[in-house]
Amino acid sequence: MSEELITPWIVDELTQSDLYVPQYIEDMAQQVMGNYDMNVNRMDVITTKADKGGLIWKMETDKGPFSLKILHRTPARSLFSLGAQEYLVQEKQARVPSLIKTKTGENYVEKGGKLWFVAEWIEPLYPVTKDLEGAKSLCFALGEFHQLSKGYIPPNGSEKATRTKRWPKSYEKVVKKMDWFRKIAEAYGEMPASPTILSVIDQFENQAVMALERLNQSAYQELITRDDSEWGLVHQDYGWSNGQMGPRGMWIIDLDGVAYDIPIRDLRKLITGTMDDLGVWDINWMKEMINAYHEANPIDDSLFNILIIDMELPNEFYKNVKELVYEPAIFMDEQLDVLCRRIVESDQTKWPVIEELKQWRGATST
Repeated sequence: MSEELITPWIVDELTQSDLYVPQYIEDMAQQVMGNYDMNVNRMDVITTKADKGGLIWKMETDKGPFSLKILHRTPARSLFSLGAQEYLVQEKQARVPSLIKTKTGENYVEKGGKLWFVAEWIEPLYPVTKDLEGAKSLCFALGEFHQLSKGYIPPNGSEKATRTKRWPKSYEKVVKKMDWFRKIAEAYGEMPASPTILSVIDQFENQAVMALERLNQSAYQELITRDDSEWGLVHQDYGWSNGQMGPRGMWIIDLDGVAYDIPIRDLRKLITGTMDDLGVWDINWMKEMINAYHEANPIDDSLFNILIIDMELPNEFYKNVKELVYEPAIFMDEQLDVLCRRIVESDQTKWPVIEELKQWRGATST
């Protein structure tokens, strides 16, 4: 009889909490923990990815607190991430949680078609303050993480997760989707957000086209001739929750999405996301964040130019609107309309700041 596979599950919001876990997975957890030399006294669900089939427990054991995590990606892809986490701890003494070995010396247990692993539970951890000093701390820690991750070679049997050569295709996708958004908004013209989307889609489409042209004219093709291990790893989901203060400094957690990439992508996401939170592009914040990162992982001129180009892409508009292609009759509501208007207002403050950044570092538009 074949083993049951872990699949995404549906949470009944009327009768189940957000932390609901199917019983068969709870049963698997007990079986998995039999592979570890510890006695579990209590397990609390911390977070779930029900739509993907992943979750995290905090465990109280006779050896202290630990986390137990199901990685929702394929085992080969998860093996890449676990290898990276071990490399950062063992080879670079990075402040990321260490993996706990099984009784047979493995980093994980494979069950239900997923990889499970136990890691140390870092206590105490607390978010940095949501101000400029906190943002600078996050940026320095990110640069440190990128610097330490250089040289990582994934274990045999893992899927090599790399995004270094995918930038043009990701830009092209943004350009293509802009026309999708336009056509969907036209088809669902009665929806509250449709008029706003139609009034701004041309400007964001033009921004995406220009960013793609600038990327193609930049040093990008030369930069990606470097081996992936020279660039190191990007976190892909780094921010105020995954970078937290703890013993001996800032800790970076939730590494299951790490991949090879030009590291400036992580910094761009952090900066543009912070500007979106502020509601206005602030030149002082951006300079200070870039300087903090640069102190830990120096940014040369060609890399800085790529950072500028990636900021010119209409990232926040695309990120917040892209889901409309699935259920436009539901998604394009008053809430999306308000969100789009706010993004448009913020975008008006973006371009003078980008020009000032170019002058600050002497970046060019190509």
